[in-house]
Formats: sequence, structure tokens, C-alpha cells
Amino acid sequence: MFGFKIVDKLQKLGTDIKKEQLKYHHKRVLVSKEFTFDAAHHLHSYEGKCKNLHGHTYKVIFGISGYVDEVGLMIDFGDIKEIWKEEIEIYLDHRYINEMLPPMNTTAENMVVWIYEKMEESLSKREALREKQGARVEFVRLYETPTSFAEVRREWMEVE
Repeated sequence: MFGFKIVDKLQKLGTDIKKEQLKYHHKRVLVSKEFTFDAAHHLHSYEGKCKNLHGHTYKVIFGISGYVDEVGLMIDFGDIKEIWKEEIEIYLDHRYINEMLPPMNTTAENMVVWIYEKMEESLSKREALREKQGARVEFVRLYETPTSFAEVRREWMEVE
């Protein structure tokens, strides 16, 4: 039906599409970005293999929602990456996380809440995203192994 075709004419703003058409809708949307990091830790008051110092390759997935701006973007994926690199990953990647995080048992359940709070705090510093786009963290999922994860959602954080 739509066989292979090379573009005949590149669409041009102002000629083929108007600036006011760039924003297609007024709905809240969710974007997601994932990252990995390697870290060592051990658990306290736990009788099992994880009481010993060991490491994981963790995967973290962020779900961030908001409203698109005048060009149809809610948040640039590069902005999520910048927050991750500059404000969260520095505490986690290739670290002994027991000494990097606030005093806690470094379970996936505790760590995922800390990561959620750091992302939420970082988004709140970016006024344009907060005020114009209503950007907020909807969920964070932290994989400790490829088949095991802990997750926190915004609605759970609001109920205490």
C-alpha cells in the first residue's frame, strides 16, 4: 500500500505547514526514557546472598507527563538525559551506593523512591516545564535484574 519511496519534497514551515499547526492537541501525554547504571551495594538485617557486597547492572525507566508546547513538545528527551546525568546518575553509576545515598537499606524498593524524588526535585527547578507544560513524574521503575523491579507511581507518593 505504501511501498518504499524517497521523499520528493521536504516539508517546509510556513509553506507546507503553518506554525499554529505544530501543536496538534491539548492532551496530557507521557514520555518515557530509560537508563542503565552499574553499582555495588549490600543489604543490612538480611539473611541471604545480598548481605554480602555485590553488584548489579540496574535499569531505571522514567515516565514523565505534561502538556505539549507550541511546537508539539512536552519535554525534550535530551533534557531528561541531562537531569539524569547531572543530578542523579552521579550518585549511582560505578559507586558503592550504601555510602552515596541517604542512610537507608539499599533495597530496590528504597532506591526507586529516592530516584523518583530526585527527578521530581530536578523537574521542579525548571520553571518553564512546570508552569507551561505541567511536567511531573508519573512513575519510576527500577530493575535490579532483568526480571526483577520495584516501581513507584505519583499517585502512591501522594497518599501517605
